[in-house]
Amino acid sequence: MLAIDAAAYTSPWRRVHPAAKGVFFGGLLVCALALPTWPAAPMVAVVALAAGFGPARVPPRAFARAAWVPLLFILTGSLALLVTVGGPQGAVALDPAGAARAAEVTGRAAAAVCCQLLFAFTTPLADLLPRLTRIGLPSALVEVIALIYRMLFVTLDSARRIQTAQAGRLGYAGRRAWIRSVGSLGAALFVRSFDRAQRMQRGLECRGYTGELTVLVEELPLRPSALAAAALPAVLVAAATASYFSLGAPL
Repeated sequence: MLAIDAAAYTSPWRRVHPAAKGVFFGGLLVCALALPTWPAAPMVAVVALAAGFGPARVPPRAFARAAWVPLLFILTGSLALLVTVGGPQGAVALDPAGAARAAEVTGRAAAAVCCQLLFAFTTPLADLLPRLTRIGLPSALVEVIALIYRMLFVTLDSARRIQTAQAGRLGYAGRRAWIRSVGSLGAALFVRSFDRAQRMQRGLECRGYTGELTVLVEELPLRPSALAAAALPAVLVAAATASYFSLGAPL
């Protein structure tokens, strides 16, 4: 099981309705994207991390392992905003306004990533997917996502088994052996995944599949007061941002 899924299934917020968590983290995400970056993005990140590491008890080490790749991608991507290409000779030069734009993009994207990851760390996908059809998402799309999600763990387990067998035969002893083993691993995974998908399709057809997989969804209480409380942090962030600029801070 992936670290995110393990944390989501053991989270104290597992018993909280996904709609309430969606309003909480989704509202903060909207604030990070729609409001001025400063001071909205830092406030969104602080509120989301405080809730995640506090009441939700998200493991900081697991969160750091999951977040460093997208955050590094954001940082390296923002470096392109520091330069400009143009001029009479098409030269590359530093953009005077590039640092401000890079900081703005980095702040917004980092706050948004925190909100998305913390939602994933507190909400198992198995609890979320069956409820997506209730908000109008096509059931066929939801089922495809669910099948891919379930097949992912089987594929990862197959990859580990194949890699262990290759390593036991010195398949990664040298550079050429490593390249050959990785190629064989990819080919074997493709063949096994394709065969497994065909067998799954035949199994569904033999069981009278009619285009919809009916699953038992655990009912969780959802009160209007819980939705209002979940939306309160986003409202406070928006109000604090508005107050900041009403006091004369530049946009």
